[in-house]
Amino acid sequence: MKFLDEAKIFIRSGNGGAGCVSFRREKFVEFGGPDGGDGGRGADVIAEAVDGLNTLIDYRYQQHFKGKTGQHGMGDNRTGRSADSVIMRLPVGTQVFAEDKETLLADLTEVGQKAILARGGMGGRGNATFKSSTNQAPRRSDPGEEGEERWVWLRLKLIADAGLVGLPNAGKSTFLSAVSRARPKIADYPFTTLHPQLGVVGVDSHEFVIADIPGLIEGAHEGQGLGDRFLGHIERCRVLLHLIDGVEDKVVDSYQTIRGELEAYGNGLADKPEIVAINKADASIPELMDEQVAALRKVTKSPILILSGAAGMGVVPALRAIWKVVEPYRLEEAARREREAEAAAAKMEQTTRYITDEWTPV
Repeated sequence: MKFLDEAKIFIRSGNGGAGCVSFRREKFVEFGGPDGGDGGRGADVIAEAVDGLNTLIDYRYQQHFKGKTGQHGMGDNRTGRSADSVIMRLPVGTQVFAEDKETLLADLTEVGQKAILARGGMGGRGNATFKSSTNQAPRRSDPGEEGEERWVWLRLKLIADAGLVGLPNAGKSTFLSAVSRARPKIADYPFTTLHPQLGVVGVDSHEFVIADIPGLIEGAHEGQGLGDRFLGHIERCRVLLHLIDGVEDKVVDSYQTIRGELEAYGNGLADKPEIVAINKADASIPELMDEQVAALRKVTKSPILILSGAAGMGVVPALRAIWKVVEPYRLEEAARREREAEAAAAKMEQTTRYITDEWTPV
């Protein structure tokens, strides 16, 4: 399946059904009168976050979503049927922006979360609505309201607990394949990874998700290399694992290059907790690694680890360091969901008690 993290689509909600002009004409009925029903409501266009999707590729081939018109009103005071909503199923983490790409309309961060992007038009009123003591035979009805239409942008930001950042060939894909069942492309040339990869990692009976994005180079925020557009996929991460190629001599320059790109991108990436890891320890010597660690300590206060994704050296301590940062957020999220469940249960109990108290059997 091809990966696509941005798409532009056109949405239009349905028009409301027209009201009906009708009079009751029936044999042996002395007084008929107006009986035109109201029109039904037009279809809404709704975005829903669903599980099992991690790309917007479906919205490259279908770019127009239009709701149906509500059913028109009918005689005998029959209201038209409201049209069924158009449901757009999107991956969790999708943001919906207006055509200007700046106005956020919806941010779908949980499975089952829904947002109405375009509301259907209200149904028109039938002539039965307009009857009165001074107008006993109205011949007026209203047409249904027009639906809403707009172009919107869909932008996917993957949901992950930790993100891998670093220069090309820093060993990010190798690390991800070593700690998870993800199988990203691995080769000895730059920009092997062309789109983000996700992997589920387990350590000490805990599980979390790591996101690997294409490598950054100096000037990525200006469009160099693959640019910095993929940094959006680690905006939601709780911690960044900054991998540095230990075979290179200038590890400080490599570190500062990535930090500069994170700061240029903005959106809080430079302020996220960071764990620095010197990779490819199996291809280096201990004395050189000690010198690199000492040089990095002069420019950063973040924890510095030594590991090798290919050989499996130092991988478990790195995962434990990541989980130490992620765990408080997990506990906070679990507590929030528990409070929401308790509030929903209390509201349901209160509603049930009210209905029980008010309803008296005959």
